[in-house]
Amino acid sequence: MNSFIHPVLLSGGSGTRLWPLSRKSRPKQFLPIIGETSMFSQTLARVAGGQFAPPLLVCNDEHRFLVAEELRRADTAPLDIILEPVARNTAPAIAVAALRLVEYDQSVIMLVLPSDHIIENTEAFRRDVETAASLAADGHLVTFGVTPSHPETGYGYIRRGEPIADLGWQVERFVEKPAMETVKSYLRDDGYFWNAGIFVFRATTFLDELKVHHPDIITTAKQAMSAGQSDLDFFRLDRAAFEKASAVSVDYAVMEKTRRAAMVPLAPRWSDFGSWASLWELGDADDNGNVTEGRTVALDARDNYFRSEKPLIAALGVTGLAIVATDDTVLILPKERAQEVKDIVAALEAAGHEEAINHTRVYRPWGHYQNLEDGDGFLVKRIVVNT
Repeated sequence: MNSFIHPVLLSGGSGTRLWPLSRKSRPKQFLPIIGETSMFSQTLARVAGGQFAPPLLVCNDEHRFLVAEELRRADTAPLDIILEPVARNTAPAIAVAALRLVEYDQSVIMLVLPSDHIIENTEAFRRDVETAASLAADGHLVTFGVTPSHPETGYGYIRRGEPIADLGWQVERFVEKPAMETVKSYLRDDGYFWNAGIFVFRATTFLDELKVHHPDIITTAKQAMSAGQSDLDFFRLDRAAFEKASAVSVDYAVMEKTRRAAMVPLAPRWSDFGSWASLWELGDADDNGNVTEGRTVALDARDNYFRSEKPLIAALGVTGLAIVATDDTVLILPKERAQEVKDIVAALEAAGHEEAINHTRVYRPWGHYQNLEDGDGFLVKRIVVNT
Protein backbone atom coordinates (compact mmCIF):
# COMPACT_ATOMS: atom_id res chain seq x y z
CA MET A 1 0.00 0.00 0.00
CA ASN A 2 2.84 2.45 0.67
CA SER A 3 3.51 2.98 -3.05
CA PHE A 4 0.18 4.81 -3.28
CA ILE A 5 -0.94 8.21 -2.10
CA HIS A 6 -4.15 7.92 -0.10
CA PRO A 7 -6.72 10.63 -0.80
CA VAL A 8 -8.80 11.78 2.16
CA LEU A 9 -11.82 13.79 1.04
CA LEU A 10 -13.37 16.11 3.61
CA SER A 11 -17.05 16.87 3.13
CA GLY A 12 -18.27 18.43 6.34
CA GLY A 13 -18.95 22.01 5.30
CA SER A 14 -22.35 23.62 4.79
CA GLY A 15 -21.33 26.24 2.21
CA THR A 16 -23.52 28.98 3.68
CA ARG A 17 -21.78 31.77 1.74
CA LEU A 18 -23.32 30.33 -1.44
CA TRP A 19 -26.85 30.34 -0.05
CA PRO A 20 -29.56 30.03 -1.38
CA LEU A 21 -28.11 27.56 -3.89
CA SER A 22 -26.05 25.83 -1.21
CA ARG A 23 -27.92 24.87 1.97
CA LYS A 24 -27.13 22.68 4.96
CA SER A 25 -29.21 19.79 3.68
CA ARG A 26 -27.38 19.83 0.31
CA PRO A 27 -24.29 22.05 0.38
CA LYS A 28 -22.20 23.27 -2.53
CA GLN A 29 -19.98 20.20 -2.90
CA PHE A 30 -23.00 18.20 -4.07
CA LEU A 31 -24.13 20.78 -6.63
CA PRO A 32 -23.13 21.31 -10.29
CA ILE A 33 -22.17 24.94 -9.71
CA ILE A 34 -19.26 24.91 -12.17
CA GLY A 35 -19.76 22.48 -15.05
CA GLU A 36 -22.27 19.69 -15.42
CA THR A 37 -21.16 17.51 -12.49
CA SER A 38 -20.94 18.24 -8.78
CA MET A 39 -17.76 19.51 -7.11
CA PHE A 40 -17.64 16.24 -5.17
CA SER A 41 -17.69 14.26 -8.42
CA GLN A 42 -14.95 16.44 -9.91
CA THR A 43 -12.80 15.92 -6.80
CA LEU A 44 -13.24 12.15 -7.00
CA ALA A 45 -12.16 12.19 -10.65
CA ARG A 46 -9.10 14.29 -9.78
CA VAL A 47 -7.74 11.56 -7.46
CA ALA A 48 -8.87 8.45 -9.34
CA GLY A 49 -6.40 5.84 -10.55
CA GLY A 50 -2.72 6.36 -11.26
CA GLN A 51 -0.71 6.96 -8.10
CA PHE A 52 -3.82 7.14 -5.92
CA ALA A 53 -5.33 4.47 -3.68
CA PRO A 54 -9.12 4.27 -3.18
CA PRO A 55 -10.33 7.37 -1.32
CA LEU A 56 -11.26 7.59 2.34
CA LEU A 57 -14.13 9.99 2.99
CA VAL A 58 -15.02 11.91 6.13
CA CYS A 59 -18.46 13.45 5.93
CA ASN A 60 -21.38 14.77 7.92
CA ASP A 61 -23.76 12.01 9.01
CA GLU A 62 -26.67 13.93 7.46
CA HIS A 63 -25.00 13.80 4.04
CA ARG A 64 -24.19 10.09 4.00
CA PHE A 65 -26.70 9.22 1.29
CA LEU A 66 -25.56 12.13 -0.88
CA VAL A 67 -21.99 10.84 -0.60
CA ALA A 68 -23.05 7.28 -1.36
CA GLU A 69 -24.92 8.47 -4.45
CA GLU A 70 -21.90 10.44 -5.68
CA LEU A 71 -19.73 7.33 -5.29
CA ARG A 72 -22.29 5.21 -7.13
CA ARG A 73 -22.40 7.64 -10.06
CA ALA A 74 -18.60 7.71 -10.21
CA ASP A 75 -18.43 3.90 -9.97
CA THR A 76 -15.92 4.35 -7.12
CA ALA A 77 -15.41 1.92 -4.24
CA PRO A 78 -14.00 3.89 -1.27
CA LEU A 79 -11.62 2.56 1.32
CA ASP A 80 -14.04 3.80 3.97
CA ILE A 81 -16.72 6.41 4.66
CA ILE A 82 -16.38 7.85 8.17
CA LEU A 83 -19.43 9.68 9.50
CA GLU A 84 -19.07 12.64 11.85
CA PRO A 85 -22.02 12.86 14.26
CA VAL A 86 -21.27 16.56 14.86
CA ALA A 87 -19.07 19.08 13.03
CA ARG A 88 -15.72 19.64 14.72
CA ASN A 89 -13.69 21.40 11.99
CA THR A 90 -10.78 19.87 10.08
CA ALA A 91 -8.26 18.85 12.76
CA PRO A 92 -10.44 16.14 14.39
CA ALA A 93 -11.65 14.96 10.96
CA ILE A 94 -8.10 14.50 9.69
CA ALA A 95 -7.10 12.84 12.98
CA VAL A 96 -9.71 10.07 12.64
CA ALA A 97 -8.74 9.58 8.98
CA ALA A 98 -5.06 9.25 9.94
CA LEU A 99 -5.88 6.79 12.72
CA ARG A 100 -7.90 4.70 10.28
CA LEU A 101 -5.15 4.69 7.65
CA VAL A 102 -2.36 3.63 10.02
CA GLU A 103 -4.43 0.54 10.78
CA TYR A 104 -3.64 -0.49 7.21
CA ASP A 105 -0.10 0.84 6.84
CA GLN A 106 2.20 2.74 9.22
CA SER A 107 4.01 4.47 6.34
CA VAL A 108 0.94 5.67 4.45
CA ILE A 109 1.06 9.14 2.85
CA MET A 110 -2.21 11.09 2.96
CA LEU A 111 -3.49 13.67 0.50
CA VAL A 112 -6.11 15.66 2.41
CA LEU A 113 -8.38 17.81 0.28
CA PRO A 114 -11.78 19.47 0.53
CA SER A 115 -14.42 18.11 -1.82
CA ASP A 116 -15.59 21.51 -3.09
CA HIS A 117 -12.63 23.20 -4.81
CA ILE A 118 -12.00 24.06 -8.44
CA ILE A 119 -8.67 22.87 -9.86
CA GLU A 120 -8.63 23.27 -13.62
CA ASN A 121 -5.62 21.17 -14.71
CA THR A 122 -5.77 17.67 -13.25
CA GLU A 123 -2.44 16.53 -14.68
CA ALA A 124 -0.60 19.55 -13.28
CA PHE A 125 -2.29 18.97 -9.93
CA ARG A 126 -1.14 15.35 -9.87
CA ARG A 127 2.44 16.40 -10.59
CA ASP A 128 2.31 18.86 -7.71
CA VAL A 129 0.98 16.13 -5.43
CA GLU A 130 3.90 13.89 -6.39
CA THR A 131 6.31 16.69 -5.48
CA ALA A 132 4.56 17.17 -2.14
CA ALA A 133 4.67 13.41 -1.50
CA SER A 134 8.46 13.47 -1.90
CA LEU A 135 8.68 16.09 0.84
CA ALA A 136 6.18 14.20 2.99
CA ALA A 137 8.30 11.06 2.72
CA ASP A 138 11.14 13.07 4.32
CA GLY A 139 8.97 14.05 7.28
CA HIS A 140 7.46 17.35 6.14
CA LEU A 141 3.84 18.40 6.58
CA VAL A 142 3.11 19.93 3.20
CA THR A 143 0.51 22.51 2.29
CA PHE A 144 -0.15 24.00 -1.16
CA GLY A 145 0.22 27.69 -1.93
CA VAL A 146 -1.50 29.54 -4.76
CA THR A 147 -0.04 32.68 -6.34
CA PRO A 148 -2.62 35.43 -5.63
CA SER A 149 -4.32 36.88 -8.70
CA HIS A 150 -6.19 39.67 -6.87
CA PRO A 151 -6.71 41.07 -3.36
CA GLU A 152 -8.82 38.56 -1.44
CA THR A 153 -9.71 38.78 2.25
CA GLY A 154 -11.63 35.50 2.30
CA TYR A 155 -8.48 33.34 2.09
CA GLY A 156 -5.67 32.61 4.50
CA TYR A 157 -2.12 33.42 3.36
CA ILE A 158 1.24 31.64 3.59
CA ARG A 159 4.59 33.41 3.79
CA ARG A 160 7.25 31.19 2.27
CA GLY A 161 10.61 30.71 3.99
CA GLU A 162 13.83 29.01 2.91
CA PRO A 163 13.78 26.73 -0.16
CA ILE A 164 13.84 22.95 0.27
CA ALA A 165 15.96 21.58 -2.58
CA ASP A 166 14.04 22.28 -5.80
CA LEU A 167 10.77 20.97 -4.41
CA GLY A 168 9.27 23.75 -2.33
CA TRP A 169 9.85 26.02 0.65
CA GLN A 170 9.71 25.94 4.37
CA VAL A 171 6.72 27.85 5.76
CA GLU A 172 7.74 31.03 7.55
CA ARG A 173 4.25 31.83 8.83
CA PHE A 174 0.50 31.59 8.22
CA VAL A 175 -1.84 34.59 8.21
CA GLU A 176 -5.56 33.96 8.69
CA LYS A 177 -7.79 36.14 6.44
CA PRO A 178 -6.00 39.50 6.76
CA ALA A 179 -7.58 42.92 6.21
CA MET A 180 -7.71 44.43 2.72
CA GLU A 181 -4.83 46.89 3.20
CA THR A 182 -2.61 44.05 4.43
CA VAL A 183 -3.67 41.87 1.49
CA LYS A 184 -2.76 44.61 -0.99
CA SER A 185 0.75 44.79 0.49
CA TYR A 186 1.05 41.00 0.13
CA LEU A 187 0.35 41.25 -3.60
CA ARG A 188 3.41 43.48 -3.96
CA ASP A 189 5.53 40.76 -2.31
CA ASP A 190 6.05 37.53 -4.26
CA GLY A 191 6.68 35.65 -1.01
CA TYR A 192 2.98 35.40 -0.10
CA PHE A 193 0.56 32.76 -1.35
CA TRP A 194 -3.07 31.87 -0.80
CA ASN A 195 -3.47 28.88 1.49
CA ALA A 196 -5.33 26.27 -0.60
CA GLY A 197 -6.21 24.11 2.42
CA ILE A 198 -4.85 20.96 0.74
CA PHE A 199 -2.24 18.89 2.58
CA VAL A 200 0.15 15.97 2.03
CA PHE A 201 1.90 14.17 4.88
CA ARG A 202 2.57 10.79 6.42
CA ALA A 203 -0.29 9.82 8.70
CA THR A 204 2.17 9.00 11.50
CA THR A 205 3.97 12.35 11.12
CA PHE A 206 0.70 14.23 11.42
CA LEU A 207 -0.37 12.21 14.46
CA ASP A 208 3.01 12.77 16.13
CA GLU A 209 2.73 16.54 15.65
CA LEU A 210 -0.89 16.59 16.79
CA LYS A 211 0.18 14.74 19.93
CA VAL A 212 2.64 17.54 20.68
CA HIS A 213 0.48 20.55 19.84
CA HIS A 214 -3.11 19.43 20.51
CA PRO A 215 -3.04 16.08 22.38
CA ASP A 216 -6.68 16.28 23.42
CA ILE A 217 -7.74 15.81 19.79
CA ILE A 218 -5.76 12.56 19.58
CA THR A 219 -7.44 11.33 22.76
CA THR A 220 -10.99 12.10 21.64
CA ALA A 221 -10.38 10.85 18.10
CA LYS A 222 -9.12 7.51 19.42
CA GLN A 223 -12.11 7.22 21.74
CA ALA A 224 -14.53 8.06 18.92
CA MET A 225 -12.90 5.43 16.71
CA SER A 226 -12.74 2.66 19.33
CA ALA A 227 -16.37 3.18 20.40
CA GLY A 228 -17.56 3.69 16.81
CA GLN A 229 -19.54 1.13 14.83
CA SER A 230 -19.74 -0.08 11.24
CA ASP A 231 -23.14 0.49 9.63
CA LEU A 232 -23.47 -1.03 6.15
CA ASP A 233 -21.01 0.95 3.98
CA PHE A 234 -20.30 3.53 6.70
CA PHE A 235 -18.30 3.80 9.90
CA ARG A 236 -20.06 5.86 12.57
CA LEU A 237 -17.89 7.69 15.07
CA ASP A 238 -19.14 7.56 18.63
CA ARG A 239 -21.08 10.76 19.27
CA ALA A 240 -20.39 11.11 22.98
CA ALA A 241 -16.62 10.91 22.40
CA PHE A 242 -16.40 12.95 19.20
CA GLU A 243 -18.46 15.90 20.40
CA LYS A 244 -15.81 16.44 23.11
CA ALA A 245 -13.15 17.09 20.45
CA SER A 246 -11.87 20.65 20.12
CA ALA A 247 -13.50 22.29 17.12
CA VAL A 248 -10.34 23.69 15.52
CA SER A 249 -8.84 23.76 12.06
CA VAL A 250 -5.78 21.75 11.11
CA ASP A 251 -3.97 25.04 10.43
CA TYR A 252 -4.50 26.24 13.98
CA ALA A 253 -4.01 22.84 15.66
CA VAL A 254 -0.83 21.79 13.82
CA MET A 255 0.34 23.69 10.73
CA GLU A 256 0.84 27.07 12.44
CA LYS A 257 2.79 25.46 15.29
CA THR A 258 4.91 22.71 13.74
CA ARG A 259 8.49 23.19 12.56
CA ARG A 260 7.89 20.64 9.83
CA ALA A 261 5.57 22.76 7.69
CA ALA A 262 6.51 23.04 4.02
CA MET A 263 4.81 24.60 1.00
CA VAL A 264 4.60 23.48 -2.61
CA PRO A 265 3.21 25.96 -5.16
CA LEU A 266 0.04 24.79 -6.85
CA ALA A 267 0.47 25.25 -10.59
CA PRO A 268 -3.09 24.92 -11.94
CA ARG A 269 -5.76 27.58 -11.51
CA TRP A 270 -7.48 27.07 -8.16
CA SER A 271 -10.49 28.47 -6.34
CA ASP A 272 -12.64 27.40 -3.42
CA PHE A 273 -15.36 29.67 -4.96
CA GLY A 274 -16.51 30.46 -1.47
CA SER A 275 -18.75 33.38 -2.42
CA TRP A 276 -20.90 34.78 -5.22
CA ALA A 277 -18.19 37.35 -5.90
CA SER A 278 -15.66 34.59 -6.57
CA LEU A 279 -18.06 32.98 -9.06
CA TRP A 280 -18.32 36.33 -10.84
CA GLU A 281 -14.51 36.42 -11.05
CA LEU A 282 -14.41 32.88 -12.47
CA GLY A 283 -17.23 33.41 -14.97
CA ASP A 284 -17.24 34.54 -18.59
CA ALA A 285 -18.36 38.15 -18.48
CA ASP A 286 -20.10 39.97 -21.33
CA ASP A 287 -18.98 43.36 -22.66
CA ASN A 288 -20.60 45.05 -19.66
CA GLY A 289 -18.88 42.84 -17.11
CA ASN A 290 -22.01 40.84 -16.31
CA VAL A 291 -21.79 37.10 -15.68
CA THR A 292 -25.10 35.30 -16.21
CA GLU A 293 -26.30 31.78 -15.50
CA GLY A 294 -29.86 30.85 -16.40
CA ARG A 295 -32.67 33.08 -17.69
CA THR A 296 -31.68 36.73 -17.43
CA VAL A 297 -32.46 40.01 -19.20
CA ALA A 298 -30.31 42.97 -18.14
CA LEU A 299 -30.42 46.55 -19.45
CA ASP A 300 -27.94 49.28 -18.53
CA ALA A 301 -26.37 46.87 -16.02
CA ARG A 302 -22.66 46.48 -15.30
CA ASP A 303 -20.34 44.17 -13.35
CA ASN A 304 -23.11 41.99 -11.92
CA TYR A 305 -23.49 38.30 -11.23
CA PHE A 306 -26.93 36.95 -12.21
CA ARG A 307 -27.91 33.34 -11.61
CA SER A 308 -31.37 31.84 -11.95
CA GLU A 309 -32.26 28.22 -11.31
CA LYS A 310 -35.86 28.76 -12.46
CA PRO A 311 -37.52 32.20 -12.71
CA LEU A 312 -36.55 34.94 -15.16
CA ILE A 313 -34.32 37.65 -13.69
CA ALA A 314 -34.98 41.10 -15.20
CA ALA A 315 -32.54 43.81 -14.10
CA LEU A 316 -32.33 47.49 -15.04
CA GLY A 317 -29.70 50.07 -14.15
CA VAL A 318 -27.87 48.06 -11.50
CA THR A 319 -24.12 47.82 -10.90
CA GLY A 320 -21.96 45.49 -8.81
CA LEU A 321 -24.73 43.23 -7.54
CA ALA A 322 -25.12 39.51 -7.09
CA ILE A 323 -28.70 38.36 -7.76
CA VAL A 324 -29.39 34.66 -7.26
CA ALA A 325 -32.82 33.11 -7.71
CA THR A 326 -33.86 29.54 -6.91
CA ASP A 327 -37.39 28.12 -7.14
CA ASP A 328 -38.23 29.39 -3.63
CA THR A 329 -35.80 32.21 -2.78
CA VAL A 330 -34.15 35.34 -4.21
CA LEU A 331 -30.90 36.81 -2.85
CA ILE A 332 -29.77 40.35 -3.73
CA LEU A 333 -26.61 41.94 -2.37
CA PRO A 334 -23.58 44.05 -3.38
CA LYS A 335 -20.76 41.78 -4.54
CA GLU A 336 -18.31 43.39 -2.12
CA ARG A 337 -20.44 42.10 0.77
CA ALA A 338 -20.59 38.54 -0.55
CA GLN A 339 -18.72 37.17 2.48
CA GLU A 340 -21.65 38.27 4.69
CA VAL A 341 -24.25 35.90 3.20
CA LYS A 342 -23.64 33.57 6.13
CA ASP A 343 -25.06 36.30 8.37
CA ILE A 344 -28.32 36.27 6.39
CA VAL A 345 -28.50 32.49 6.74
CA ALA A 346 -27.96 32.74 10.50
CA ALA A 347 -30.74 35.34 10.79
CA LEU A 348 -33.14 33.24 8.71
CA GLU A 349 -32.35 30.14 10.74
CA ALA A 350 -32.90 32.01 14.00
CA ALA A 351 -36.27 33.18 12.70
CA GLY A 352 -37.27 29.61 11.84
CA HIS A 353 -37.31 29.94 8.05
CA GLU A 354 -37.10 26.48 6.45
CA GLU A 355 -35.34 27.97 3.41
CA ALA A 356 -32.24 28.56 5.50
CA ILE A 357 -31.59 24.81 5.71
CA ASN A 358 -33.59 22.82 3.16
CA HIS A 359 -34.21 22.93 -0.56
CA THR A 360 -37.62 22.13 -1.99
CA ARG A 361 -35.97 18.96 -3.35
CA VAL A 362 -34.96 16.48 -0.64
CA TYR A 363 -32.73 13.46 -1.37
CA ARG A 364 -33.22 10.04 0.13
CA PRO A 365 -31.50 6.63 -0.42
CA TRP A 366 -34.31 5.59 -2.78
CA GLY A 367 -34.39 8.82 -4.84
CA HIS A 368 -35.83 12.24 -4.02
CA TYR A 369 -39.02 14.18 -3.51
CA GLN A 370 -39.80 17.80 -4.35
CA ASN A 371 -42.25 20.03 -2.54
CA LEU A 372 -44.36 21.69 -5.23
CA GLU A 373 -47.05 23.52 -3.28
CA ASP A 374 -48.03 23.93 0.33
CA GLY A 375 -50.72 25.75 2.24
CA ASP A 376 -53.01 25.51 5.21
CA GLY A 377 -53.51 21.77 5.74
CA PHE A 378 -51.97 20.49 2.49
CA LEU A 379 -48.61 19.72 0.87
CA VAL A 380 -48.12 18.57 -2.74
CA LYS A 381 -44.96 16.57 -3.54
CA ARG A 382 -43.40 15.01 -6.61
CA ILE A 383 -41.70 11.70 -5.75
CA VAL A 384 -38.93 10.22 -7.93
CA VAL A 385 -37.71 6.66 -7.19
CA ASN A 386 -34.37 5.47 -8.54
CA THR A 387 -34.54 2.29 -10.61
